[in-house]
Amino acid sequence: MSSRSGKGPSSSRGLTVHVRKANKRSVQSRAWLERQLNDPYVAAAQAQGYRSRAAFKLIEMDDRYSLIKPGCLVVDLGAAPGGWAQVAVKRGAAKVLGLDLLPINPVQGATFLEGDFNDEDMPARLTALMGAKVDVVLSDMAPNTTGHAATDHLRIIALAEMALEFASHILAPGGAFVAKVFQGGTESLMLTPMKRMFAQVKHVKPPASRKDSSELYVLGMGFRGDNA
Repeated sequence: MSSRSGKGPSSSRGLTVHVRKANKRSVQSRAWLERQLNDPYVAAAQAQGYRSRAAFKLIEMDDRYSLIKPGCLVVDLGAAPGGWAQVAVKRGAAKVLGLDLLPINPVQGATFLEGDFNDEDMPARLTALMGAKVDVVLSDMAPNTTGHAATDHLRIIALAEMALEFASHILAPGGAFVAKVFQGGTESLMLTPMKRMFAQVKHVKPPASRKDSSELYVLGMGFRGDNA
């Protein structure tokens, strides 16, 4: 029986935590630490055993769109630290395979592979490991940011487009695709090929995505397979 476990933080908020100044701590690091200490999703992730607050982004999208169905096959690109793989396992996926350039600590019910999804033989390797084409391809990947919004936007769109191309080789008909992008205008260019490939295409900003972040997700559902 699948488990739709995972609840976000309650609406009640406690007192705000302030970090004292320290000679060895920069203003930026102090601000980051205060944000983490006061983030209800960070607290909820710790309480529920998820490896990052990002797990709730997938939980919220899945609650709304039912992307991960019992018995499905899931590939998670850029899977480190493993939070999205944890969600997929808890929600009833039969097989979950995470791929990342970095090593990932084991998650019961998931398999992790260290490698680059851009390798020419990777689609065939993953399909062989999964035993069939897959039902869901997830990508929470983002390049290292430069601080220049236009450059960062173009870099993440390029990464999402590569993930989409990769997904087109391993998705089964009817499958779903999720990828992170940044707002900035050109993310709409992804919709044209996605609308050819999927029956439904959406932009989504889940509640767990910070309001001050330009992050959002593109979703494709109902992969058309050879008819794309």
